[in-house]
Amino acid sequence: MLAPIRPGSGQDQAGREIFPKGSSPMFSTDELKKYARTLWWGLTTARTSPYKPGDLILLRFDQLATPLAEAVFDLLMDEGMVPVARQNLTSNMEVSFYGKGSEAQIRTVPPGDKELMANLSGLISLIAPASLTHLAGTDPSKIGQAAVARKFLREIMEGREQTGDFGWTLCAYPTPEQARCAGISVEEYARVIRRACFLDDADPAARWAGVFADAQRVKQTLAALDIQSLRVESAHCDLTVVPGDQRRWLGVSGHNIPSFEIFLSPDWRGTEGVYYADQPSYRSGNRVAGVRLEFKAGRAVGVTAKEGQEFVQKQLAMDEGAAQLGEFSLTDRRHSRIDTFMANTLFDENFGGTFGNCHVAVGASYSDTFSGDQAKLDAQLKKELGFNDSALHWDLVNTEDKTVTATLAGGGRKVIYKGGEFAL
Repeated sequence: MLAPIRPGSGQDQAGREIFPKGSSPMFSTDELKKYARTLWWGLTTARTSPYKPGDLILLRFDQLATPLAEAVFDLLMDEGMVPVARQNLTSNMEVSFYGKGSEAQIRTVPPGDKELMANLSGLISLIAPASLTHLAGTDPSKIGQAAVARKFLREIMEGREQTGDFGWTLCAYPTPEQARCAGISVEEYARVIRRACFLDDADPAARWAGVFADAQRVKQTLAALDIQSLRVESAHCDLTVVPGDQRRWLGVSGHNIPSFEIFLSPDWRGTEGVYYADQPSYRSGNRVAGVRLEFKAGRAVGVTAKEGQEFVQKQLAMDEGAAQLGEFSLTDRRHSRIDTFMANTLFDENFGGTFGNCHVAVGASYSDTFSGDQAKLDAQLKKELGFNDSALHWDLVNTEDKTVTATLAGGGRKVIYKGGEFAL
């Protein structure tokens, strides 16, 4: 599952506006309203306590998502919220920031950011990058420095989420750059979003409520199995993951639109073997492909990639937890309506296709996968239970035909996933 903060961009690589301001060549006014209403469903579902009039909602968006941002802003006003609109850096701004920035500039967090995060009730993030490779020539360590310096902001939000005072959701908006990197037309890109998010339905939120109910049944069945470890086997993977004590399976929680995955944050210390991401990944202005991670005693001790290897290695070296597992996830191809590579992690981590997908995230764990009292999950208990801590959270996707076998308490074994489907 995607982390709630993600940098964006607002222009093409030459600094030109791609779509005129206020225009929406891909979605009708009605569809934008449906998309906004769907995000409101996601936001209210993701938070464990109800919103009330006057709550502060941060609306973070890329420049090219302005049409959707305006629709979401209008909806938040109708719901009595106080929207706080913040546009992400454009791609040119990011090139300047990471390319020219001194260590002091990159690490400085502006006054007021901490206070804002401490008072937010929600976050809606709209992803619409104008460039996906603009930071390819940038020192990856600088990107890591910025992430580490801002890690405390995510921790503030995570703490408020544990107490039921905060919720977040995010979605994608079509751009020519994403379509180009995915190898499809921008019109096709918009069609996949429309279909995957049920925007072609009269009431998308009601459809998502149905998906939510289906996911609940899968999670309940998995929880009843008392799984001690999971082994993932495919053409290029042979990975063992330990769910860990006091864990619960999550998925279709409202955090991501769309979302069809079922996931948990495992005990990182039990990870052993080889994981391979056959799907390319775009992250922080870089493209990587063929990432292979070899884990021993919980850490990725062998890190290679067919493309972007230096970037991958520096990302996994940004802090102590970056080379450890923070998430394990499976997507059933019968649930997901996504059958196209989208060059966007939000969609790619929910890929259905022929064999569904498994993905892992190196870096930070999700605290809400703790099955006990969230208010008691402090830093010490997280450490004891093997929840990983890092400024990184990077999802890497495998779409190969795979078998996932669970070793159960008492020594029995059960195949829980095969041929792209849960076998429950």
